[in-house]
Amino acid sequence: MKDSESGDRLGSYLRARRELVSPAQAGLPPGGNRRVPGLRREEVALLAGISPDYYLRLERGRDKNPSPQVLESLARVLQLDDIERAYLLGLAAARPRAPRRKRPEHVPARVHELLTHLQIPAFVEGRAFDVLASNPMAVALSPRLRPGQNRLRSLLLDPEEQVFHQDWAKATADFIAALRITIGDDTDNPRFVELVGELALSSQRFRTLWARHDVRSLDGGTTTVHHPVVGELRLHRDKLPIDDVILVVYYPDKDSDSDEKLRLLAALSLTESASTAHDRPADTPHPKTL
Repeated sequence: MKDSESGDRLGSYLRARRELVSPAQAGLPPGGNRRVPGLRREEVALLAGISPDYYLRLERGRDKNPSPQVLESLARVLQLDDIERAYLLGLAAARPRAPRRKRPEHVPARVHELLTHLQIPAFVEGRAFDVLASNPMAVALSPRLRPGQNRLRSLLLDPEEQVFHQDWAKATADFIAALRITIGDDTDNPRFVELVGELALSSQRFRTLWARHDVRSLDGGTTTVHHPVVGELRLHRDKLPIDDVILVVYYPDKDSDSDEKLRLLAALSLTESASTAHDRPADTPHPKTL
């Protein structure tokens, strides 16, 4: 990951956030002939009550142990919200750690069983947004929710996924900001390195948003999607941690228009499954017996 290769994650974060705060937002006159976006280093230092030289050392990675008071002042000047502030404090608190033993993400058998009983779209995702398991309703909602797919890759690179989301720009911003929090200090994780490298090469949208260093929680929420068959669906999303994986469920308000459409989608999915089974030659073994 480019911003972590030098080990200067704190400096990279400060630089990125400084560029996003305008002089007007900070209560400063805009001035003329500004050659940098956002605030200048000396302006951040002045507003935070620290010396310009000390702030320069922070951005260049020469001082990686600022006091909590200094960080709180910088968070105020950079107008960080609670999640961004906690992330900043975490960057400064990070210490060298022993290499982590990498183990494959595993979906417990009881979760596979749970998926078969849920009548709403539900799937299991890993830390890098890999789809590890899903139920038929999830696949009926979106083929990109089949096991083996990656939700962020699909969101950025699949044209159908762009049409699927009513607010694709917000969805991409949220996912990328959530990925940065998920990675945390696990920057040498091969899966994260692979995914970030792939998307940095293939998606300008990813490169732009990744450079902003946004951080955001992506837990519960409500989203609107455009299904190609049943039309617009307004769905709530909940994420439930189970062991090392996340169970994600989508559901509508009861007796709403989206609830009716989701029931229709379930009926159509069952009909399609039955038709597929009927068309299978008699001497063709059922997939479950393979």
